Amino acid sequence: MHRYKIICLLVLLSGFAKSICAQPVTPTENRQVIIGNVIVEGNHRTRGAIILREMAIRSGDSIPAPELDERIEIDRRKVVNTNLFITVAILTKPNEDSIRTDIRILVKERWYLIVFPVFSLADRNFNEWWYERKRDIRRTTYGVYMSYGNVTGRNDKLRFLAEFGFIPKFDLSYSLPYIDKAQKTGITVGASYLLNKSMAFRTWRDKLDFVNSEAINRERFYTFVNITRRNKYYTFHSLDLRYSHANISDTIAALNPNYLLDRHTRQNFFQLTYSFSYDKRDNAQYALSGQTGGIQISKLGLLPMDDINQLYVYGSYRKYIPISRRWYANTGVRFRVSAPKRQPYLQTVGLGYRNDLVRGYELYVVDGQDYALLKSEVKLKLFSIQKQFSWIPISQFNTIPIAAYLNTFADAGYVQNRYPELSNTGLGNKMLYGAGAGLDVVTFYNMVVRLNLTFNAKGERRFFFNVSREF
Repeated sequence: MHRYKIICLLVLLSGFAKSICAQPVTPTENRQVIIGNVIVEGNHRTRGAIILREMAIRSGDSIPAPELDERIEIDRRKVVNTNLFITVAILTKPNEDSIRTDIRILVKERWYLIVFPVFSLADRNFNEWWYERKRDIRRTTYGVYMSYGNVTGRNDKLRFLAEFGFIPKFDLSYSLPYIDKAQKTGITVGASYLLNKSMAFRTWRDKLDFVNSEAINRERFYTFVNITRRNKYYTFHSLDLRYSHANISDTIAALNPNYLLDRHTRQNFFQLTYSFSYDKRDNAQYALSGQTGGIQISKLGLLPMDDINQLYVYGSYRKYIPISRRWYANTGVRFRVSAPKRQPYLQTVGLGYRNDLVRGYELYVVDGQDYALLKSEVKLKLFSIQKQFSWIPISQFNTIPIAAYLNTFADAGYVQNRYPELSNTGLGNKMLYGAGAGLDVVTFYNMVVRLNLTFNAKGERRFFFNVSREF
């Protein structure tokens, strides 16, 4: 009898277990994480709303568990790209109700007030000064630069620059990224004043021709107001209105009658520029994945009495591709078209300025009204570390990131020059090719040091050095 009862009990338990196993079980991949509190820590000056503005994750969101880490990393990168912080970490922890998950945003703020002496080269880049200007120490400027970031805790910035020496220059600007409650509209206002004694008055055989003088040969002034609009995280619109004034000496007008066209010595005009940009890079300081692009349309001369009537369109796109854990590639294109084709020398822009150049041609300026540029790179990460120096008492300076990358690159470009006889160009209206290899070192406060060995289609091989701040 007991045996019969035991058998019946086992049968019942077996059926009960089977029914339990048959109940639907929520798989881990379908589990939803409910976001609780979103807490910002370490922001002694920066307002929390400025940080939360960059975050897509909000309190009350329900996020699939497998997607949580990826979404957190995307938001972390957006906070990093504000350039307000040395380090940014986003962590999760259980809420007190044991149901929701809290988000902790841990930031370490930068030192926002920077004042330092200026000693820089007056030429386009270090390489031109080193090779073409024979390292002439007189071709330098000196002064003071002040940048006061995050003045009110709203990511606003006040900048002031006073330079003396080869090219006296004074700049003042203030920018406030958000002036509305929706945190979408911003404004920047500023002015600049520049004097030249010695100056480039023309481009000849694809090199800048200078006149040396003790008299003032050029005076330039402009003031501007710029309105920005950021409707989404990665898209930016801006409208820039500025007034520009330039005077040149009779000497410059005689040496180059086309400097301001028709031997004119004065140029005044209003300029209106619309810009659209899309920026979805993992790190604006030194991108390894993502993409960025934009278009700019500018009209010089808005009123009948303006001394110039010109239109240009500038566009760019760049794609960053992570190939593996240590290998990365990027490629991009830039172009500029303008009209009319007869332009003042002062407003004729080709390849050779800023970063719009075919690497290997750093010593050349290729004038023209239109151009196109293709640049590609493949790089290998050697290391990327972040060192903490506890013996440095100021917290904004005791965390130093440093990374190094070996890179190879290949560029191609073309400049269309409708008036080649004015500059006796040998590089305009033909394809330009350049390639090379080098080392990039990325370090403190957006500083990038580049050391490159380049080759160009002219058969020239040179070593180039450059230090810049990336944004």
